Amino acid sequence: MGEAGYTLITGACGGLGGAFVRLLAARGEPLFLTGRDQTRLSALADKLRAEYPDLPVRYAACDLTDGNSRLALFAATDASRVRFRRLIYAAGADIQKAFERYDEEKLVFQTRVNFEGAVSIIRGVTARAAMDGTTELLTVGSMSGNCPMPYFALYSAAKKALEQFSVALRVELKGRAKVTCILPGSMPTREDIKKNIREHGFWTRISALPPEKVAAAALKAVKRNRKTKTIGFWNHIIRFGTRLAPRSLQLRFVARRWKKTEKDAF
Repeated sequence: MGEAGYTLITGACGGLGGAFVRLLAARGEPLFLTGRDQTRLSALADKLRAEYPDLPVRYAACDLTDGNSRLALFAATDASRVRFRRLIYAAGADIQKAFERYDEEKLVFQTRVNFEGAVSIIRGVTARAAMDGTTELLTVGSMSGNCPMPYFALYSAAKKALEQFSVALRVELKGRAKVTCILPGSMPTREDIKKNIREHGFWTRISALPPEKVAAAALKAVKRNRKTKTIGFWNHIIRFGTRLAPRSLQLRFVARRWKKTEKDAF
């Protein structure tokens, strides 16, 4: 028997991932943290241990775009005999610009982080979980997946793919695991994101929520075994309106606003 009951959190040092870390640490739930930067992970683990001396915390760096790095992550968990009761795939790359302005490196990076990495990590976790109905698999989709988004096309497509994969997987794992994909809007985590929220107008501003609220709502949703969860009152209104509006109108609306900004933070 291994050490059971860990939650694997990807993007643990990020805005949303960090919010999940803080919530679950306060509950005393064992955490296995991963991200790209070993130094930041070590500092985060030290901080958690100082604040919660009895909290089981493990960590290992992982480049989610690299298959060998993902295999190494699970080799580390196997060496520690860690078993999982929950996965929170909070890692993501929100590069925003016209498709023609991508180079190959950024194209591959965003696609792999937002979809391939998620699918691979889910596979690794399910192979190391009890799968008795108590395992929770939580993926982070996006309101951006509601419709195709010119100038944010790759991100919105990858998030929609992740949503559809999650919904299909829950049927395959019915009775053995809970699978939920949350659909948040913008979250004011970094300065570049805060700037984008201001620039993208009224609807983006009112639908934005702090990561702590998104994380709390997400944990409730997966506990209740929700298929998907749109988070935030205004995001429900926006999603309903999106379904009613003609696709041509949606595309013009998005293109007019999103072509004004470019973000290449990663």
